[in-house]
Parts: sequence; structure tokens; C-alpha cells
Amino acid sequence: MSLFSFAKKQFIDIIQWTESEPGVLVYRYPMQDMEIQNGGQLIVRDTQEAMFANEGKVADLFEPGTHTLTTRTLPVLTYLKNWDKAFESPFKSDVYFFSLREQIDQKWGTPEPITIRDKEFGVVRIRANGIYSYKLADLKTFWTHISGTMAIYRTTDLEGQLRSVIMTSIASFLGKSNVAFIDMAGNQSDFSAKLKDVVAPEFQKLGLELTSFFVQSLSLPEELQQHLDKVSSMGMVSDMNRYTQFQAADSLSTAAANPGGVAGAGVGIGAGVAMGNIMAQSMSNSMSGAANQGAAKGGVALLEQLDDLYKKGILTQAEFEAKKADILKQL
Repeated sequence: MSLFSFAKKQFIDIIQWTESEPGVLVYRYPMQDMEIQNGGQLIVRDTQEAMFANEGKVADLFEPGTHTLTTRTLPVLTYLKNWDKAFESPFKSDVYFFSLREQIDQKWGTPEPITIRDKEFGVVRIRANGIYSYKLADLKTFWTHISGTMAIYRTTDLEGQLRSVIMTSIASFLGKSNVAFIDMAGNQSDFSAKLKDVVAPEFQKLGLELTSFFVQSLSLPEELQQHLDKVSSMGMVSDMNRYTQFQAADSLSTAAANPGGVAGAGVGIGAGVAMGNIMAQSMSNSMSGAANQGAAKGGVALLEQLDDLYKKGILTQAEFEAKKADILKQL
């Protein structure tokens, strides 16, 4: 190296990184035409770790604190070894800062449905999405296999890789597991914990620690979702008798506040309660799965109840005939 080239170089006394923008995982300190002064200071903040690299190999790692740099304490080469007596051996090395902050609110999702074998529905395709967080753990592994010599490496540079890791791990797990979809959706906390255990080892291979993993939603194809809605509705119908009793009690409370009292609202209330009982019993009979003969007997009993209500004046003739026609259609 000529004396002119050497004179152009600048010597660094303090090396530090202030993390001026969010989402940066690795920052390479600019070293072009600059060399580190022997005895210079390396400042590493609490949320950071620094690494010196020489000719593509990791030389040394520095934890948070202020470190004095000398050629004796750093296993790096100097371009100026012939000038060490006059210039106290300045040296050149690549310096990388790593952010140890937890990268939160990272989103994941299934761009395409995942095919699983559900023990209740058979082969189905489900979609899922959620959030996760991670942080750098093994800096040597991450720098060697992921970030390399890039001047700045951001979380956005890593998104695609992590999304692929997550999707592959989840698809493999669900393909082998025997967990029903309803159980997954019904206890998302436990399901999230299981998936975290599955995905974490794959993150570790990249030098990362998966600190949290949450499933926010699971969904089935539309036709299966409609089937679940119908099943849920049938469960509500099975308790129609209790619902009718509630309606009757509520009607009595309303009648008590009526100027004519219970007697004044008697016909309307009685008809409403009676209709409710008849509807509940009718739906119960239709849901019971009884034989045709049993259904016919039930229909006769309902007709007798309608006739009794009509004779007592609770039902009008028009109401009686309409309900009678409905029951006969069901027989």
C-alpha cells in the first residue's frame, strides 16, 4: 500500500449503532476507506450484540458494554502491519451489529388451504392465521446462513422464509395428528401451544428463538361451515319447551301491567301460550324419529288439544282451522 493511499484513510475511534429505524435485524458498520484505530472504543447497547468478521469468518462476538479494541485482543488481520510502529497498528475488519429486540406482531397465514384428515368430517381443507414473535438467538448461525454480508438485513427480508417454515411445519403436523377441527377451534390456546412446539425447532435452525405463537382464527370450507351452523340450530330447537315456558312467564308479566290485568289480556295470552306449547310439542315429535304410527297418534293428540282450546274460546275458528290444516299436512 502506498503512502498516499494510507493518507486517504480515516481512523475510527468509536464504533456504535443507534438503531435509527425499526425492523432492522443486522447492521454492518460502514468501513469503506476507514480503519479502526488501535485502542478505539466499541459501544454495544443493551439491546445489541456486535460481531467482528474477517475474510468471511466470524472473528469475535461482543456483548453489551464498552470495549477497548486492540490488535492483541482481536483475532483479525491488519492491512497496515508495516506501519505499526509509527501509527500504533490501525487495522481493518467488518463489524456487524445485531438487534436482540423481540420482533413482535409478525403475521402468518395459509395462502392456500391445508388438507387434513378430520376424524369427524373426513378429508377437509382448512385455513388458519395468527401472529407470532421471535428474536435473534444464535448470531453466528444467523449471519452464516441468512444475513451474510448484507449492509442491512431487515425483518421484511426474512418474512417469506419464515412464512414457508411455518406453513410447512403446520401442514406436516396437521397431516399426522388426529385432532378434530372442532377441538382445534374450541381450544385455540392449547392448539397454539402445540403448534409453537412444532415450529420452534425450525426457527432454531435459522439461529432464531420463537418467543410466541398464536392462532387467531380457523375456518372450514363454506359448505362444511353451513353444516355446522345447521347442527348448532338443531341443538337450539331441542330445548324449545324451556323457551316456551319463558315466553309464557314473560307474557304473564306483561298482562299484569295491562289496565285490564290478566283477565283483560287473557284470550291473547292464552292463545299465545297454547300456540307455543303446540309448536314445541309438534317440533319435538318431528325431531323424535318415531315411526309413522306414533306420529299419527301425536297428531291426533294435538288436534284434540286444538279442539279443546277452540271450545273454550281461546282460539278463534280461523285460528283453529289454520292450525288444524298444518297438523294434517304433517301426518
